[in-house]
Amino acid sequence: MNRFDYHRASSTQDALQALHAAPLQSLEAQLPRFMAGGTNLVDLMKEGVMAPKRVIDIGQLPLTEIRELDDGSLWLGALATNADTAYHPLVIERFPLLRSAILAGASPQIRNRATNGGNLLQRTRCVYFYDAGVPCNKRLPGSGCPAATGLARQHAILGSSPSCVATHPSDMCVALAALEAVVHVTGPNGDRAIPFADFHRLPGNRPDLDTTLAPGELITHLVLPPNELQAHGCYLKLRERASYAFALVSVAAALSLDDDGRIAQARLALGGVAHKPWRDLDAEQWLIGQAPTADTWRECAAIILKDAVATGGPALPESLPGNAFKIPLAERAIVRALELALAGIPTNTGEDAFRALGAQEDRAPTSESP
Repeated sequence: MNRFDYHRASSTQDALQALHAAPLQSLEAQLPRFMAGGTNLVDLMKEGVMAPKRVIDIGQLPLTEIRELDDGSLWLGALATNADTAYHPLVIERFPLLRSAILAGASPQIRNRATNGGNLLQRTRCVYFYDAGVPCNKRLPGSGCPAATGLARQHAILGSSPSCVATHPSDMCVALAALEAVVHVTGPNGDRAIPFADFHRLPGNRPDLDTTLAPGELITHLVLPPNELQAHGCYLKLRERASYAFALVSVAAALSLDDDGRIAQARLALGGVAHKPWRDLDAEQWLIGQAPTADTWRECAAIILKDAVATGGPALPESLPGNAFKIPLAERAIVRALELALAGIPTNTGEDAFRALGAQEDRAPTSESP
């Protein structure tokens, strides 16, 4: 790890001033950074992927509050931990989809340290991004993307570009996308609110830019608008092992039904498939008025995945598999998540979820089950 200047901020204004007092460096990796829980930034610094010359510790700022607003929205402080958020009574009661997504991520130890704001700013877990000894357009634009012709199992099937096929790693963000959260930030030009759909970027030709944050902006809190989706929601996560693994494919699904039992409202967001949490508003709109049947779920999945493209292919040696398997896996995951959401089962784990889908096996499912 490189040497760096450390500053513990005493206020939001102090944090902003400390950031802008640091000299600008020529490389993006060396720019000054805010640090909250440090669960991602410190790892990247240890690996030599990021080497900021100044780190501003914001962990002591009073940004941990979780409270209900007058209009029924929920305020989530940027420095509230993932654990405190998942176990907060208001989240349990009104946003069980968010709780399920948070608890599907990382480990209890990390959730006790990781913050809500930091979760939004996680960087990809692409093995090439983490290896400072190989080229990576996300680390240095124009240097190349080894994942495009190398080990692509974890990578994107939607929204990628020739420059980058990496995926966003967060579970929490997939639920926040489905719940249409709003990200509130402050910076040198004042405060602003960013709809969640506009917060993360697709790679284009600048995969090094993960978000639409302006230089020097700091996340202060998130707001979740009220909804009628509490009764029919599910976060499904498919991964290579049942604990502490990033999603191959994940789905946040939430529904509300009208008096006739048809779909009145639908929200769907996918993780593990794109550079940002992926929503298809056309598919959500198509679901409205449909009967909640298996055929409906399959047609919805087809709409969402109509532009999916695999990375890698037959030209790769067997030791470097592509990710074509993700397309049918995502199709089955969407169907399964909507089935669980309709049944009011918030996760894809546990014997109750298994039995609710009419399975006859004697064992409980693992999170790898499609």
